[in-house]
Amino acid sequence: MTTLFDIFGYVSVVLHGLGLVAQTVLIGSVSYLLFVAVPPGAAQGECDLCAGSRRVIAAAALATVTIAVASTALNGVVLAASLGMVWWEVASAAFAITGAIKVLGAVVVGVLACKKQPHASPNRIAMGVGAFFVLCAAVASSHAVAQLSGRGQLLLATGAHQLGAALWLGGLPCLRLALDRSRSAPRAAQIIAMRYSAMAMTGVASIIAGAALFAVRYIGSLDAAYGTAYGAMAITKSVLFGMLLLLGAANFHTLRQFADDAGAIGRVQRFVEVEMGIGFAVLMAAASITSLPPAVDLVEDRVTISDVGSRMAPQWPRLSGPDHASLALPALQARLDAEAKAAHDAARPQAFVPGGGILPPRNASDIAWSEYNHHWAGLLVLVMGIVALARRSGRAPWAKHWPLLFLLLAVFLFLRADPEVWPMGEIGFVESLKDPEVAQHRLFEALIVGFALFEWGVSTGHLTSRASVRLFPLLMALGGTLLLTHSHSLGNVKEETLIELTHLPIAVLGVTAGWARWLEIEGPMEEGRWAGWLWPACFILIGLLLLDYREA
Repeated sequence: MTTLFDIFGYVSVVLHGLGLVAQTVLIGSVSYLLFVAVPPGAAQGECDLCAGSRRVIAAAALATVTIAVASTALNGVVLAASLGMVWWEVASAAFAITGAIKVLGAVVVGVLACKKQPHASPNRIAMGVGAFFVLCAAVASSHAVAQLSGRGQLLLATGAHQLGAALWLGGLPCLRLALDRSRSAPRAAQIIAMRYSAMAMTGVASIIAGAALFAVRYIGSLDAAYGTAYGAMAITKSVLFGMLLLLGAANFHTLRQFADDAGAIGRVQRFVEVEMGIGFAVLMAAASITSLPPAVDLVEDRVTISDVGSRMAPQWPRLSGPDHASLALPALQARLDAEAKAAHDAARPQAFVPGGGILPPRNASDIAWSEYNHHWAGLLVLVMGIVALARRSGRAPWAKHWPLLFLLLAVFLFLRADPEVWPMGEIGFVESLKDPEVAQHRLFEALIVGFALFEWGVSTGHLTSRASVRLFPLLMALGGTLLLTHSHSLGNVKEETLIELTHLPIAVLGVTAGWARWLEIEGPMEEGRWAGWLWPACFILIGLLLLDYREA
């Protein structure tokens, strides 16, 4: 049970993020069905281009139910174990009630979507009611409920914010399917896309209105924006939101060209795919934000401008690390072993037990070790970006093997990222996975190996299938998105915030690189050229940020 407590924070953030994605698609696809596929006064025959929305709604409803049940059960187990409550007491808790309401609403929507005529007016209205209950349940479990003043305003702002995200981002899968069905009918595609644009612009206005109130009530000041983890994550989310606005503006401009430009529909489809990917990152960032206390509540231990300036000031990278024995954990273990031997104690005490609920000790050597790891990783990523640019130029045939550098990075991180665990430390590989931070590192290392193998196969021509070509950008974007949920447990709020300020730009660059690569491989040669230069440049910037990483 102690292990569950240790991993609860990270797992709950991931589950909440996936739940936000499922809920957003569910509400957005129902809204699409109501206002885009068959808007008031439209002919029933217009549903032919939007038949795919039925499958999207059913899949989103199933995902919403599954994640809501898993999240509610996890919270219930932790609450019962920590407070000694019985199951009926847990069932009466607010999170259990809102979870049940969300499940009930999603089940209603899913059942109606599976009927033979989901586009019939009574079914669509009933699905709208079910989606409304899902939204209400989500709002009832937000930060707004815990506020002592202005709760009503914050609840309305939260509802507007989440509904706006659903109207814009949640309907994108349905739009993508409709555009695919209407490639031979550009006029019909333009009508559908223009209707969706009107709904999306309403969503954008709702998002901005809610965010404005959040900025005042949850952040409150400029120093809270850059001086707290909540503020830093909000800024990161705003940057990703800005990227989405640019893509939306590009799509709106392209809509007017459907009748005259044969490639316009395909261009909008590609941008919609990227919007969905970045929208996923935005929702995962939103889940990370809700796991943090609002910035206004963190009055002490805020990061100052001078803290940021001194931490970010360029310095020569650390390319030689400390001796392993000088790290806090090996040194403590050696002392405990010596004391046990002197006392003739057969039991060997452990300096650190993963999943024990206690943070491992750290000293100056641990800080130097972490900086050394980041700097070497940054050097490797910088070289990758430079070699990838060389390959893009077409003047260096040997540069097609650049993805193999990912293998070096994965091996380096596996050996060096967590010195207290196998193969460098005494903690076993499986046992170490009880530590959430170690488990996240292992997940990133697996993604990096996937980067290397698949992109090398694509770059050398050994892999030519569409799925293989797409895997590298998807994994790269996923890695950047997961970095938004990655956390460091240091026991020092200010230090954790400073590390967040260095990791969040890397996450944004990772998401940007992944979807730029996607545009390069999906778009025509002339259209994908700029994207082919963008993602290696993101690698170079990531490398430079890692080379300047410091913890002291």
